[in-house]
Amino acid sequence: MALPDHLEPPSKRPNPMRGRVARAGDTPASTGNVANIVTVVRIFMAPAFIWLLLADDGRLGPMRYAAAALFVIAIVTDTVDGLLARRQNLVTNFGKILDPIADKVLIGSAIVSLSILGELWWWVTIVILIREFGITIFRLAVIRTRVVPAIASGKLKTVLQAVAISLLLFPFWTVIGEWEHWFAWILLAIAVVLTAVSGVDFFVKYQQQNRRAT
Repeated sequence: MALPDHLEPPSKRPNPMRGRVARAGDTPASTGNVANIVTVVRIFMAPAFIWLLLADDGRLGPMRYAAAALFVIAIVTDTVDGLLARRQNLVTNFGKILDPIADKVLIGSAIVSLSILGELWWWVTIVILIREFGITIFRLAVIRTRVVPAIASGKLKTVLQAVAISLLLFPFWTVIGEWEHWFAWILLAIAVVLTAVSGVDFFVKYQQQNRRAT
């Protein structure tokens, strides 16, 4: 009986970088496939976004709009890497872990930066960060035995967070009125509640998977 990859001697483990990079097929996909490359690029967008946002320093000038646009591009690109992975059958365990990490890096960068600028309460930022990175650490801790994918409530939470943060980043309230700012805050409040609920849901689903596996 074949041993799991992580229990095989190093000399017998398959090279994760070997395999398909872009073309569709049924053979193993490379860890360095195009979908995962897009995910890595999304992560590297975070430092540029942070620099632009903090360099604007709350003046709501061109750098603020550039930072907001970069954030939206990085978040929306999440659909690109996911679509590529599914359409070309390039789904890998590495990608399943890296994709939600990319979202967390981007969301975390945005809320920490907004808190530094005094535009977001620190307690909101701390609540979100504890949930996001707590679950990420848990995923990495159990990765040797199981890859835990994102759940539906977690994906919905990410969408609400991304929309609310995008509205807070773009200072549209200076043009169309303060109601837009309040709408963004309401969305963020809903997202914070769903952040906590989806965190509990994640561990419930994990325990259900454990019981089915035993």
